[in-house]
Amino acid sequence: MARVKRAVNARKHHRKVLKLAKGYYGGKSKLFKAANETVIRALRNAYVGRKLKKRDFRKLWIARINAATRMNGLSYSKFINGIKTAGIDINRKMLSEIAIKDPEGFTELVNIAKKQLSA
Repeated sequence: MARVKRAVNARKHHRKVLKLAKGYYGGKSKLFKAANETVIRALRNAYVGRKLKKRDFRKLWIARINAATRMNGLSYSKFINGIKTAGIDINRKMLSEIAIKDPEGFTELVNIAKKQLSA
């Protein structure tokens, strides 16, 4: 069986990793082993960060909706319950946009939720 020489493939892999590590401090951008460890960690953190971003935005939308509903004399949880039972299906992102850009329209939604809760 012939011997396998990995020079070309190894060099290709090293070059790819070093390209990803461009801009890192010191040996982390020049030496393969240090660069590889740093790139692996960075890619893992990027993956986790994409998940955290979704969580953070949802928290932001909820905080905005809560502030707007409290200005109209209702809590967030009661508001969400009221619009769900009224059959209004708007996601939290759109509700927060309405609360910011169209306060009158949001007040109408709060009134619908209040009416549904009292009925």
